[in-house]
Amino acid sequence: MKLRRFLLIPVFVLLTSDFVLLSSSALAAQGVPTPPNIPISPRRAAAFGATIVTGLLALQYAHRRKPFILLWLAGWGLIVPMMLLLARGYESVTASRAAVGAAQFLGVCSATFYFWSADVYRYTRYVQPHRLKALPALGVLLIVVSIALGPASALVLGFLITAALLAATGALYAAIVIERHMIGAGLIAFVMFGLAVSNVTTTVLVSRMLTSGEFVFEITTVNAVLYTFCALGIHQLVFEDMTYELRMTNRRLESAREELLQASITDPLTGCHNRRFLEQVMYRELQRHRRFNLAMSLLFIDIDRFKAINDSLGHDAGDRVLQYVARFLKRHIREADYVFRWGGDEFLALITCTGEEARRKAAMLKSNFDAAPDAVELPPGIGLSVGWIEVPPGTNDLMPLVAEADARMYVDKGAR
Repeated sequence: MKLRRFLLIPVFVLLTSDFVLLSSSALAAQGVPTPPNIPISPRRAAAFGATIVTGLLALQYAHRRKPFILLWLAGWGLIVPMMLLLARGYESVTASRAAVGAAQFLGVCSATFYFWSADVYRYTRYVQPHRLKALPALGVLLIVVSIALGPASALVLGFLITAALLAATGALYAAIVIERHMIGAGLIAFVMFGLAVSNVTTTVLVSRMLTSGEFVFEITTVNAVLYTFCALGIHQLVFEDMTYELRMTNRRLESAREELLQASITDPLTGCHNRRFLEQVMYRELQRHRRFNLAMSLLFIDIDRFKAINDSLGHDAGDRVLQYVARFLKRHIREADYVFRWGGDEFLALITCTGEEARRKAAMLKSNFDAAPDAVELPPGIGLSVGWIEVPPGTNDLMPLVAEADARMYVDKGAR
């Protein structure tokens, strides 16, 4: 029932409109005055529509303050005087021809602003100030050609230049679609290519349009539809640009958050994890090893004669030793395990193995460190002392075991 009522609405509108027309005709036949028919100039209507779009773009620019919006505003704003120049009548042929040349110049400038907008949006910088200096000379040329050779020549020249600029604009916005997947940019690209084809078609038909008025209505209608979609595309692009900026800002914030998180759990000198990270992963690792019935051990590692190196060779040499030891430990301890800088010249390793395997691992680390080919670059007497301990089942806190591994490390240091 609701569907039938909905379908009856357009029928009611049509019948009502017919009734109004019949009533108006009947009233006119009886001598009753009726409102006069007002002819509408397509060019003045186009100027009015361009004014509305220019006003909307001015509001968009006031809100977003983006240069590409300002350039679109300038391009649409030039359509207004262009159409008004062609809409008014002129008493002399020279003035009429000059108006056609000036209108074509404004059309070229409008297309230039469209291209400039895409250029600014993509940061390609094709439009340079020295290249824009050619526009006034082009304007003079179009006016002179229109006066001397007739409006057809100026129209052909102007439409061809405009078509080239519109096609280039469409190509830039098509590139934006590929780069950022924006619907508004795709709609603008489609419109720009369509207007370029329309301008080329006009150059082919310009003589017939001027002499007999053929195809004027068709081309005007096509251009009106394309410019309407262009206005929609611009506003869609402004909205998508805002959401794109929000996405990029969120990504930067997320990246900064990750960097801060890594900085908070990483020792800046050696690149190893710090104590804070051990506090974060300790309970998780204890639960994981308990769940899968895996053995866990601790290695407490200290650098022999490190204080003497700092005192005799300076802290820069000590820092290089710390970095070398950190790289060595990362190479010889699996990535699935953890290496922490505990403080000063002390390192802690949390590894998945039994106590016996940890003992062998400690001996292997010391022997490999002493036999490393690049160890000759280190100050003499540098070595590692390692204490080890297995984490008993049911352990909930590693800190007492760290202290025990530290004590065993000092026993190992005394034995060297």
